[in-house]
Amino acid sequence: MGWYIDVEYIRKQAKMNNEFFASSLPMIASENVLSPLCREMLLTDFHGRYAEGTPGHRYYEGCKFFDNVEVKAMELAKKLFNCSYADVRPTAGTTANIGILKALIKPGETAVVLDLANGAHISFGKWGGAGVRGINLVSYPFNDELMNIDVDAAVKLIKKVKPKLALNGRSVFLFPSPIKELAEAVHDLGIYLVYDAAHVLGLIAGKQFQDPLKEGADVMSGSTHKTLPGPQGGMIVSNHKGDTDEDKSFLRKLGFGIFPGVTSSYHLHHVAAKAIAFAEHLEFGEAYAKQTIKNAQRLAQSLYNSGFKVFGEKLGFTKSHQILVEIGPGKGKVASKKLEDAGIVTNMNTIPGDTDPLNPSGLRLGTPELTRIGMKETDMDSIAEFFKRALLKNENVNKIRSDIKDFRKDFQELHYCYNEGFRGYDYHKLV
Repeated sequence: MGWYIDVEYIRKQAKMNNEFFASSLPMIASENVLSPLCREMLLTDFHGRYAEGTPGHRYYEGCKFFDNVEVKAMELAKKLFNCSYADVRPTAGTTANIGILKALIKPGETAVVLDLANGAHISFGKWGGAGVRGINLVSYPFNDELMNIDVDAAVKLIKKVKPKLALNGRSVFLFPSPIKELAEAVHDLGIYLVYDAAHVLGLIAGKQFQDPLKEGADVMSGSTHKTLPGPQGGMIVSNHKGDTDEDKSFLRKLGFGIFPGVTSSYHLHHVAAKAIAFAEHLEFGEAYAKQTIKNAQRLAQSLYNSGFKVFGEKLGFTKSHQILVEIGPGKGKVASKKLEDAGIVTNMNTIPGDTDPLNPSGLRLGTPELTRIGMKETDMDSIAEFFKRALLKNENVNKIRSDIKDFRKDFQELHYCYNEGFRGYDYHKLV
């Protein structure tokens, strides 16, 4: 048998992973589950091919069919976001962010960003892509009560420090950012405004969140696998049209930032799956985004009614797919592990005032995958009760786990995609 025993071990772990998620409550805000047509693309011959450059301008032959796919993916992306420029090559949202930074800012120059404790993503922090790029980072003033950037103080700061870029993006994204207000200030100073839509990309495309490009963002990055339920990957869109020399230079820099900046080839099978996901979102995205937000709002209210401290109470808790819950000083990690034992998959998260990201005080919850498998508002009440039993009543986690397995039996099929009814967690053996 040789090393085949290890092959079987890996297959067993993959199958067990499927079974675990099929019987649990998947509530990581950055995760989702693929449609059958997207999965089909991941099994194509594209997975082993290379395509450096752009359609029609390749460094490798054999790309004529993939070129058609990438052109179609860009067309669908432009339609989805009502924009004039789309780049579907980034292999992740973070890759897209780093490509933008490489394109638009030099080492030693300044950018304004959110603090990690206020919901920022690490790629725009000193430990992530911004730090690797050697950028001087200045933090936006933040209004804890509004869970958002303090616009007046931020405008004053921007006028004072005159950054090269104003970066807006979050991994805790409860409410729309004040893009329109910031855009007026930064554009008067010749500053580019960048919007990281990794978490809310599908909500934007579904017309249930703000429209950053319309509000004044120069470029928007995003992940294609969160609220936009496609394959793991990233993308960039912009409304710069290239009809002036300045615009042409801007778009040329963006493209160069992605290739050769941060990619060589770029997972062609994922690009094909992105194109399918864009088409499905054009068809089903509005209904999906609407239900995802309804579920988040209902879950937040139910958790609050159960005795949890949920952020944003005076603002309706959330206008996105996310919920932020305060558990107690440094208790987020312990709570998330206990929930996992009970069959509820979440993640610990910093909240305003936290200084140690490894021992945060909160939990971040998301409803994208719950919505994808057909759950509605009344199901959120049941989920809140599971949280209450695990964290407030301290019931036996094995009993809760058993009850969640029973609860999940009715939620195995995918919705908001072509071929609805496909079982999303079954393990498919090829050989």
